[in-house]
Amino acid sequence: MNARMTWEQAVQWLREQPDMQGLVRACYFDDPLAQAAERFRAGPEWQGMRRLLPRPGKALDIGAGRGVVAYALAKEGWQSVALEPDDSALVGAQAITDLARKSGVDIEVVRAAAEALPFADASFDAVICRQSLHHARDLRTMCREAARVLKPGGVFLAAREHVISSGSDLPAFFERHPLHRLYGGENAYPLAEYVEAIRAAGIGLTHVLNPCQSEINAFPGSLLEIKRRLAGPLWPLAFLIPDAMLGRLGDKDKTPGRLYTFRGIRAESGA
Repeated sequence: MNARMTWEQAVQWLREQPDMQGLVRACYFDDPLAQAAERFRAGPEWQGMRRLLPRPGKALDIGAGRGVVAYALAKEGWQSVALEPDDSALVGAQAITDLARKSGVDIEVVRAAAEALPFADASFDAVICRQSLHHARDLRTMCREAARVLKPGGVFLAAREHVISSGSDLPAFFERHPLHRLYGGENAYPLAEYVEAIRAAGIGLTHVLNPCQSEINAFPGSLLEIKRRLAGPLWPLAFLIPDAMLGRLGDKDKTPGRLYTFRGIRAESGA
């Protein structure tokens, strides 16, 4: 695979494909960006994330992309800081700055790498990584930096991270991903590697949510849709299927690149 495009060029290509518009909207790559960001804030994925966060304080959105998480945080009373190394006006820091200006929300935009955060120790009440932890150049270092800038007792939330069973699954994951062949920037880690890196940073895990345990991971589908598939012809009774059954189903999922969400608390003594 010879990737020729930048991330920005790959997203622009996706936006131009008539048969990919559903995916474009599901990824919040559509314009106007302010409307896409508001749709994210109103949607089930963010509602699931916000239930895992503490009351508003100061939050860092690592790998902020177009800024939809930073926007949702700011709209709901957080002092929102978006960390994004890419300067792109479509999928990077310039896009976030433009979003903040046009929507009238206050978002501080910082260009830096997640492995070397330009913030003092214990600066944030929450650190959020949405679909960014699996892009780490060094997973352990990224987690240590996230823990370092968290206040003791602060919340770490890594949402929708790609998981593989082993390194041999990576080619299949890359083949399934709609943009990897264009820009070559995707990655995934085994579940145990995420867990080990987060715990080694001094973050105590409170939630490890598999693909069927949260609307965060299920989006753009839903947990009800999963229950309806399980119920088959009895789909009108799908709501009677217990959530615990979904958890067991998710544990059995071995799809390369399946989505997990991790939530933890920084130890009082630090990392």
